[in-house]
Amino acid sequence: TEEMAAQKVNVLITGANRGLGLEMVSQMVKGSVAVSKLIACCRDPDGPGAEALQVLAKQHPDVISVVRLDTSDLSSIKECTQQAGALVGSEGLNLLVNNAGIMINTTLLDTTCEDMQKIFNTNVLGPMNMIKEFLPFLRAAAKASKISGMSTRKAAVICISSLLGSVEGTRQTYEYFSVLPYRVSKCALNMLTVCAAAELRKEEILFSLLHPGWVRTDMGGEKASIDAPESVQRMLDVMASMTEEQNGAFLDYHGQTVAW
Repeated sequence: TEEMAAQKVNVLITGANRGLGLEMVSQMVKGSVAVSKLIACCRDPDGPGAEALQVLAKQHPDVISVVRLDTSDLSSIKECTQQAGALVGSEGLNLLVNNAGIMINTTLLDTTCEDMQKIFNTNVLGPMNMIKEFLPFLRAAAKASKISGMSTRKAAVICISSLLGSVEGTRQTYEYFSVLPYRVSKCALNMLTVCAAAELRKEEILFSLLHPGWVRTDMGGEKASIDAPESVQRMLDVMASMTEEQNGAFLDYHGQTVAW
């Protein structure tokens, strides 16, 4: 309907300074999504790693706000919620994209407790705390929305996961790419997100997991199979089509279900 098309959304993206996060900010402000406020978060907004994001923000000053956020630090998340709250006001937050993540490439025998703790802090506890701290804003958006059912234009949390978090897929992929701590963290993120979907279903906040493909980014490397613009364009299409049927789903960038 025209009313739905006219409704602009407030979005927050973590890890927005490079790779998939930066590409998502870029495509969203170029009109693939009708965005009112886009809160682009990264650990060091003033550092050299955020220059491309700052250029984008200067080109779209009414839409993009760059906010400092370290998802592994709860006090940083709380500071971010205050800044975000001032930006979105009573409209709330329609879409939270938990994209920030780190990868540690070790095998079982190489992985230390410190490796596992570090990766869990960012890849699992980060998204958990983001969901908990931003829940009031998601609830506000769900209540304010005129859209029935569930939608990423109403109130939604999309967690960027990975095929490497699939227990079933591990037999085929482990010998080529072990990344044990990363796999374990993404498997945990999958469970966290499905639990959140079940717990908050009655509030009509959509929770879903996306596998972006093997993408040529700093994390994916040069040998990866697709580039970031294609991955993000397809993920945004999948996100736009989501309804309550995809609540708690694990989908790839083509919208196909990934085996748990």
